[in-house]
Amino acid sequence: MAARTILKRKARKTAAPDTETRAKTRGGEANVQRILDAALSVFAMDGFAGARIDAIADLAGLSKPNLLYYFRTKQDLYLAVLKRTLDMWLVPLARIDAQSDPRIALTDYITEKLEYARDHPKASRLFAIEVMRGAPVLGKVLQDDLKQQVDSKVSLLRRWMAQGKLPRRDPHHLIFMIWATTQHYADFSTQVEAITGRTLDHPAFFTAARQSILHAVLGPDQD
Repeated sequence: MAARTILKRKARKTAAPDTETRAKTRGGEANVQRILDAALSVFAMDGFAGARIDAIADLAGLSKPNLLYYFRTKQDLYLAVLKRTLDMWLVPLARIDAQSDPRIALTDYITEKLEYARDHPKASRLFAIEVMRGAPVLGKVLQDDLKQQVDSKVSLLRRWMAQGKLPRRDPHHLIFMIWATTQHYADFSTQVEAITGRTLDHPAFFTAARQSILHAVLGPDQD
């Protein structure tokens, strides 16, 4: 009897990962996105230290045990929220490749970054706060995923500049300038609105911001 009990326990332990994987595959992705959306709102309002798992679960419409099924700790959840934002930014950066037309590629990248600033301001602000804190949670990701992508694009930008396809300038600072100008409209939206009375939600203001950034990056012949 004891031997059979041990075998049953072993069987359950062996089956558990498969069951968990199937559950996450069937309907879990929707729950994950709900949790990440709720966590973004709570972290953006209360910060990492003040955020409570119970509050995130309530906002996501899930029980706390259900949330912890997907994310074991608050730090795991915080990291997932930040990585989702970084991944969102890396996708358009990754599209810039050697086959791209340099001016079109940078125009598309700047446009998408500005759209993200307009559509996901809380995500941008939370990311900025993490970096200003010294990136205690996201540091390794910045040193690995982000640095690899940027190193690749810096080499490509240098090649395009040497070929006369783009104005000559330091490619690192060019990328930093794009990040700073686009994300400014999200991270400092309160200041922008206080000065201009508008945000990127205003179509004419969005167009003017886009054209100004393109002019600064590409010169007077921008799209």
